[in-house]
Amino acid sequence: MVRNVAGELPELEDEDFYLLSGVEQGMRFSEWVQREKLPKFASLTEEEVDYRLERCLKRGLIEKKTIQYEGYTLQFEGYDTLALRALVERDTIGEFGSPLGVGKESDVYEVRSYKPLALKYHREGYTNFREVHKERDYTSENDHVSWMYTARKAAEREHEILEELYPDVSVPQPIGQNRHAIVMEKMDGVELSRTRLEDDQVLGVLDLLVSEIANAHANGYVHADMSEYNVFVNEEGVKIFDWPQAVPTDHENAGEFLRRDLTNIVGYFRRKYPQHVPDDLESDDLANSIEDESFETITEFVA
Repeated sequence: MVRNVAGELPELEDEDFYLLSGVEQGMRFSEWVQREKLPKFASLTEEEVDYRLERCLKRGLIEKKTIQYEGYTLQFEGYDTLALRALVERDTIGEFGSPLGVGKESDVYEVRSYKPLALKYHREGYTNFREVHKERDYTSENDHVSWMYTARKAAEREHEILEELYPDVSVPQPIGQNRHAIVMEKMDGVELSRTRLEDDQVLGVLDLLVSEIANAHANGYVHADMSEYNVFVNEEGVKIFDWPQAVPTDHENAGEFLRRDLTNIVGYFRRKYPQHVPDDLESDDLANSIEDESFETITEFVA
């Protein structure tokens, strides 16, 4: 887990951010930025660079290596600091709260502005960016990627998709984005994987979820990673989150991804509530009706 840097923000000075931004700029060309290039990238004197390097190294915001040359690279904590400061300066967020969820590819925290919100840091590629680079469309055409580029592109893409889908599809309302961070509405409810539905709720919730998958398709996107872990359920219905890997409906594999999403969701409900999910509810039939825009309710597909 990447350390929460919110408490560091008040202790940092403008010149510290100049240094971090300089390292960030240099990383566009190389993973490790040579020490002699930092005064130019950071717009600081030689002496000021030395002082700021020491402060940022002490706080774990950057890393140093001296194998072939003296070079510096951002840690995720340093990248978090740059994104967080930008969001605070824009008044997108005003207070930082507790963790809401920590995963392999993102960390989510509660933040506040005019209401409770969620701040999501994308972590794609931090330890395995080469594998992510090969699998994700938003980096696959770039031969020179870093974890920083991969995470930023994931955040940009997810924010863009949320803006296109909200409010027609039940997704979190996007509020703002900077670098690898997204601010969105805080979702109420419980993750589907941790929800125990009453007998008379099972088909109703499944129907709501398939309807939202159909709504997303009608609005041009297939989620492409649907599971019980990226759906929230509450008294008002369902909400689907985690969209960075979504593909447009004209993508060459969109049909395959749609069928996989439906297979995952129907399969989950069938495993957890076998007595309530009919055997004749087929994912392929649902997908066909979604693609030809004739889907209305799952009850049409059960005897």
